[in-house]
Amino acid sequence: MKSWVNNLAVRQQNEPLDYIHMDFSNITNGINKVIETWEPILNSLPNETITQKRNKQNRTIKEILGHLIDSVSNNHQRLIRLQYNSDLTFPDYRQDNDLWIAIQDFQNENWIDMVQLWKYFNLHMIQVIKSVDPSKLDHYWHDFEGTKVTLHQMIEGYLWHIDLHLNEIQELIDK
Repeated sequence: MKSWVNNLAVRQQNEPLDYIHMDFSNITNGINKVIETWEPILNSLPNETITQKRNKQNRTIKEILGHLIDSVSNNHQRLIRLQYNSDLTFPDYRQDNDLWIAIQDFQNENWIDMVQLWKYFNLHMIQVIKSVDPSKLDHYWHDFEGTKVTLHQMIEGYLWHIDLHLNEIQELIDK
């Protein structure tokens, strides 16, 4: 599966962008809607469901949500750093996702705490996205494959990435 970064890079390769008039309300509203929809669902899941059902990557629902927490944490850092660095060298974690999940031991973390951390960190990301300096949207970070990913592409792909993993969670709930 191609990463969300590569999908956006191909899609936006030749699209001129008017950074001055950039509006990310579709992204911020989407994040807010995801939180409003998913927080009660996640909080209502029984322990057996979140700890025993596994996806194709052998991750439980707790581990998938842990990955989403890692995602918001890493993307937060990139979005901030790219506003004062035009060419960012910052570690990627995609190749080490499972290692991140294991080191943090999400499988044994308090579920309610995890849901709240995911919720509130994403609420903060809404503020970060709303506050992005439009003149910095062409600043870029190099991912671990060497692809240049602009700040604009990261913002545009963020909601897609959340939806991707929440769909995995939904598939496990429906099993």
